[in-house]
Amino acid sequence: MSVDQRHLHTPICDLFGVEHPILNAPMGGGDAPGALAAAVSEGGGLGMIGGTTAGGVEWLRREIDVARRRTTRPFGVGVISHRPEAMDLTRAALDEGVRVIAHSFGDPVGFVEPVHASGALIVCQVRSVDEARRIADAGADVITAQGTEAGGHTGTMATLPLVPAIVDAIAPTPVLAAGGIGDGRGIAAALLLGAQGVWLGTAFLASPEAGIAGSYKERVLGAGAEDTVLTEVFDVAAGVPWPEGLAGRSIRNRFTDRWHGDENALRVWAADHREELRDAADDPDTSPLYAGPAVQFVTRSESAREVVRRLAEQAAAVLRARTDAVLRSSETRVVDEGGDPACWAHLLDDEGRAG
Repeated sequence: MSVDQRHLHTPICDLFGVEHPILNAPMGGGDAPGALAAAVSEGGGLGMIGGTTAGGVEWLRREIDVARRRTTRPFGVGVISHRPEAMDLTRAALDEGVRVIAHSFGDPVGFVEPVHASGALIVCQVRSVDEARRIADAGADVITAQGTEAGGHTGTMATLPLVPAIVDAIAPTPVLAAGGIGDGRGIAAALLLGAQGVWLGTAFLASPEAGIAGSYKERVLGAGAEDTVLTEVFDVAAGVPWPEGLAGRSIRNRFTDRWHGDENALRVWAADHREELRDAADDPDTSPLYAGPAVQFVTRSESAREVVRRLAEQAAAVLRARTDAVLRSSETRVVDEGGDPACWAHLLDDEGRAG
């Protein structure tokens, strides 16, 4: 009996020089350090370091060195574009020879030319069709379409309608899908929507290489799909402005239960308690636990290397199996020339549901 050996691979794999079209989100704050990027790359994906941290350029240079000592495969660096240190971080990554730079949340147009001048690729994350068109026209090499199901800061449009809309709007620029994708079925669905790959954050949070606290990982492992909330409370409490239309999706905790929906009162309270909040930075009941509803698929701690390999295998198996399951041979007559619904009644069960 022959075995189908086809594996997950799209044109974007050739662009990045990787085996599988899977990237980890370059989560800032130290959540995506060099160790995580290296493990994702070793699994066959494109590992990404989240370059925007309190440690600045020196931290980023150290983490690039960590990644280089752990893998010989390609990896990239992500930057939060609206932060004042964004250009310094971008130039530092380019000076270190990084050849994939990702930008998120601010206006990345001004970064395209310096990235290209260094011979690198620029990936830009967006949350709307208009934003995708503008940035693709400015020369971005890849666009990440981020749906509201994403963990961390995100917009309000769902991934399912957003991805194909952006694919259609900016073709032939390749698109990555982000938001709510946490298993092989989600990856397969994203590829069928026209994306050439996926950008995953929540899927890697419980990995030992992720840079989050152990108490945060425990909450991730215990959370379900309905345990997240899109909220501005952590940004309000920190007094750190984000671009309009963005909020953070986090696992609910005592802080969100107290203040979500009461942001005006929180502004008053937080002004006198910011030092107290900083001191509680590792308290899972007070700090943000950024994650999306795909947290339901994170049920154990495993290396990011194994996460990539497992998800790539799952997605390939789903694509093979579902194609055979839902497509009928050309000999099956689905709709007659007059479009009579009776001709496709055999596709429904006795209660009228799709079979």
